[in-house]
Amino acid sequence: MLFGKEHVDRYIATNGAEGHEWQGTTALLLTTIGRKSGEPRTTPLIYQRHGDDLLVVASKGGSDQPPLWYLNLRENPEVEVQVLGDRFRARARTATPEEKPELWSIMTAAWPAYDEYTKKTDREIPVVVLERITS
Repeated sequence: MLFGKEHVDRYIATNGAEGHEWQGTTALLLTTIGRKSGEPRTTPLIYQRHGDDLLVVASKGGSDQPPLWYLNLRENPEVEVQVLGDRFRARARTATPEEKPELWSIMTAAWPAYDEYTKKTDREIPVVVLERITS
């Protein structure tokens, strides 16, 4: 997490005026449903756009364990996303091996530390594609 609950609260309260810009990059809010609790869990994450989709990385700073939000969305891929004041439902999926190199380069351009994180773990760090659900 970037700044945890405080980051989430300020982002929501200000429609992202506080919290969208973060350490030289941009952050969104991702809300998943806890796979054990069934409760909504909101996490601030660095993101980038790729066409109509948004990209996030399940790095957990290079930990050998994936972040809980990633485990949650694998169980239930329908998520909520907030970018600034835009809140919407999305379907989350892990980038395929064929598309990952291009998407990884987009994400490391926004946050170069992702490349360092890969050196800390044997775990394959996924890029997650968030596809807006239109009703």
